Amino acid sequence: MILAGDIGGTKTNLALYDWTAERVEPLRLESFHSADYTSLEDILSEFLAPPREPSPQTSTETEQEQESKKEHHSVSEPVKLAAACFGIAGPVIDNRTQTTNLPWIVDGAAIAKQYDIPRAQLINDLEATAYGILWLRSDELEVLNAGSPPKKRQALALIAAGTGLGEGILFWDGKSYRPMPSEGGHADFAPNNDQEIELLRYLRSQYLHVSYERILSGPGLHAIYEFLRDTKKNEPTWLAEKIKVGNPAAEIAQAGLQGQAEIAKQALDLFASIYGAEAGNLALKALSLDGVYVGGGIAPKLIAKLQDGMFMKAFTNKGRYKRLMSQMPVKVIMNQHTALLGAASVAAALSHAPTS
Repeated sequence: MILAGDIGGTKTNLALYDWTAERVEPLRLESFHSADYTSLEDILSEFLAPPREPSPQTSTETEQEQESKKEHHSVSEPVKLAAACFGIAGPVIDNRTQTTNLPWIVDGAAIAKQYDIPRAQLINDLEATAYGILWLRSDELEVLNAGSPPKKRQALALIAAGTGLGEGILFWDGKSYRPMPSEGGHADFAPNNDQEIELLRYLRSQYLHVSYERILSGPGLHAIYEFLRDTKKNEPTWLAEKIKVGNPAAEIAQAGLQGQAEIAKQALDLFASIYGAEAGNLALKALSLDGVYVGGGIAPKLIAKLQDGMFMKAFTNKGRYKRLMSQMPVKVIMNQHTALLGAASVAAALSHAPTS
């Protein structure tokens, strides 16, 4: 049995798999609100705690319901873990990381010792997603640009906006794609037009360093909205009230996608354009002729917006390289557990690796 984890600033997903050589569905999967815990170990202790005995069958339960209870109990029984892998938001150095959007320090060796796991590996969350895309089915992807990749395999790129912005590259080593971790989301934001220059000036009044993550993330969409609100003065009162009490990014996205507020539509336009431009920047740096994958939690929710052409227009707007950019396939990852899938594949490989 192997343990896989996807640890993000907002949510932590953990799952147990009986993985051998092919992709399988998790035997058990649970999600936790990351900010409710002081460490990853707190979540692991809760997830791996021995289960309670199933309660006796009540007179109102059907046989099917009781069997389901027994089945859940059986897969939840304490198991001996052969390996574990955790995709985690932050740079991983020597199997240890201080998370970017959480006050956690996570140490793979300490986790292995505490939970008696022969091998416990930490990898960057985008590295986990990169491993995961190698296992995705075609029905788990939405195509923004079919492109025309070369016959000889080259490289892939991955960009993912969610709580933060992750970027990664997969290079072909002659036998398989090999993910390479990156913290490219923290690179300097480079505006492309007068409006984006004004956005940069606006954000520089708040931050010493304006990275792409300050814009291409959930908080970033809210920042774009506030920029438009403060410069165009066109915020409807009803939307201001919803943003105050709800999730700002979600409220802005809903209002924009449904055409309920012009300012929200403009915020989505600007977000999609900058997202496409930075995806194109990454594609150029990686020369990802085999394709670009757009992951993270935001893209599936904004798929209608990403499909309207604005994203791809900015992606291909690279001057003399426009033709080259148009040849690159661009796909949106719709499976929200891709990073978990990737971590599971790494843990499965670790479980079969010879001991040193």
